[in-house]
Amino acid sequence: MSWEPPTNRDDFDRIWLSWLPTIAEGTDFVFAIRQQHDGNFLGLAGLHRVRNASAELGIWIREDFHKQRFGREAVGLVARWASLALGIERFTYPVAEQNYSSRRIAESLGGVIVERRDTPKYMSVIYQIPNQSALDREQKM
Repeated sequence: MSWEPPTNRDDFDRIWLSWLPTIAEGTDFVFAIRQQHDGNFLGLAGLHRVRNASAELGIWIREDFHKQRFGREAVGLVARWASLALGIERFTYPVAEQNYSSRRIAESLGGVIVERRDTPKYMSVIYQIPNQSALDREQKM
């Protein structure tokens, strides 16, 4: 995670309000992840900078719901949608080098490491994930 979680509701309100201009411009999308059977909030999936050559995928899942494949499902669905609806050819997916669960998400989508970065909080790896519409066609064959 490249940011610190907000300490209170007012702090979180300032964060999500800052997302609105890029959402309105159509360059970023933030999706709520909810359980199907009860609507329980599980986290957020993001698609950022969609007008760049390589849009960026992101995920945050509540800690009490880690290791249940919600992150994999959410990132996969966002990437598939963006590939088909927006024609995104490839995605970047930054992740902390030690976050093996998140790294497995990228690798399950065909992601390969293309860069390493030293950030203020941790060493990160940047995956490049291919367009998911081609992978969808291959799975149907």
